[in-house]
Amino acid sequence: MDLPEFKLISFPLCPYVQRARGILVEKNIAHDIEYIDLQEPPAWFYDISPLEKVPVLLVDGKPLFESLAICEYLDEITPGTLHPEDAFNRALNRAWIEFGNDVLSLTFRFYTTNDQDVYKQLEVLLLERFETFEEFFSGEPFFNGTKFCIIDMVYAPLIRFHHAITKYSDKNFLADAPKLTAWGTRLLDYPAVVQSVPDDYDAILETYLRKQESIFGAYLS
Repeated sequence: MDLPEFKLISFPLCPYVQRARGILVEKNIAHDIEYIDLQEPPAWFYDISPLEKVPVLLVDGKPLFESLAICEYLDEITPGTLHPEDAFNRALNRAWIEFGNDVLSLTFRFYTTNDQDVYKQLEVLLLERFETFEEFFSGEPFFNGTKFCIIDMVYAPLIRFHHAITKYSDKNFLADAPKLTAWGTRLLDYPAVVQSVPDDYDAILETYLRKQESIFGAYLS
């Protein structure tokens, strides 16, 4: 099947970009990647990204934005599906994807805030969210059993980040979530997840965190 030419506009640390890149890899879709500096993006970026965010996927030069829209599109134009076949389970996946989006948003606020009260509130909320997910998660190799799906790729960047920050602090939000911890280990070894970030991801992340004038950033100073 002939596919369009794809170019993924990316930022090395962006978890949403990692989703799109992982699906491109999992579906064996040929593509190019262009990394930009989100602090000083090129002028053309504003013309292709209405929300001024990455990822943007150029499809024969036409821009498609929003990570889940990109993942769904890539899944639909290639053989097989990375969603469950059953309509209810497919909807349930999308619901838990939204849950993951909420946890990702809380995580970003947690490591960037410099308000001590907000920091403590976010710490409690994150622990509660992971406890809720741990209770629901089956403990199977992947979210839907033995098959890697879009929802696995959605959570992989979140788990990768939380795994990474344990190197710099005692904040291990998965410490009491053995099923999620085991799932995370499998995800971080999965080829599409491994290839969703540049080889120097850990070094880039540490540099980025050190630049944050935040309560969490003080752990690295």
